[in-house]
Amino acid sequence: MPKPSKTKLRALEILYRLKQEYPDSTCALNYETPLQLLVAVILSAQCTDKRVNLVTPELFRQFPDAPALAMADREDIESAIRSTGFYRNKAKHIQGACQKIVKEFDGSVPRTMAELLTLPGVARKTANVVLAHAFGINAGVTVDTHVKRLSNRLALTQHSNPVRIEKDLMRLIPQPDWENWSIRLIDHGRAVCNARKPRCQECVLFDLCPTGQVYLENPTAPKLSRSRSRA
Repeated sequence: MPKPSKTKLRALEILYRLKQEYPDSTCALNYETPLQLLVAVILSAQCTDKRVNLVTPELFRQFPDAPALAMADREDIESAIRSTGFYRNKAKHIQGACQKIVKEFDGSVPRTMAELLTLPGVARKTANVVLAHAFGINAGVTVDTHVKRLSNRLALTQHSNPVRIEKDLMRLIPQPDWENWSIRLIDHGRAVCNARKPRCQECVLFDLCPTGQVYLENPTAPKLSRSRSRA
């Protein structure tokens, strides 16, 4: 059996430290059903989880299930989600997804990646979140802007395309940890490794981060870019 690469061993150590640092990390979106989670994730695009959680209670009070959203007046959905931004497109996707769920999946959110990807407004990021948190299925690694940014900073990938980043991370991280890896990396990105002013001196991953070490040598650099070095 081949030995794990240095990058894989480093990724496992990063995972271990993130678990120690953020033991209670979980999905920040509030939901009670798989459909509510699906809708909340669609709404979270270009919007904070906090804002989504403020909007969804009234949305779900008006439209409690897929048939209700499927048959709703689109303008009523738009009105309920307006503050999340891009509300017309989101309303279109939510209603389209619910119409397909009613028509093709007997009103229930499908439980496979292939089926979820047929729903309007659903790409791998949304599908991964729904599968992991609604059904306990780790089908892939959720790659949002934080995961993309930190995975490059930590030199765990050389790619900018989310699908290629996901493939790299799936090779490095054990499958049972695919989703909690993403959540903890997101929490770390928000708490310490932010985009403009990363607090590298406070980072529990500093000795494992080639980019952070380079950054501290030149903290006045206008942008924290990924180091070319490879561990």
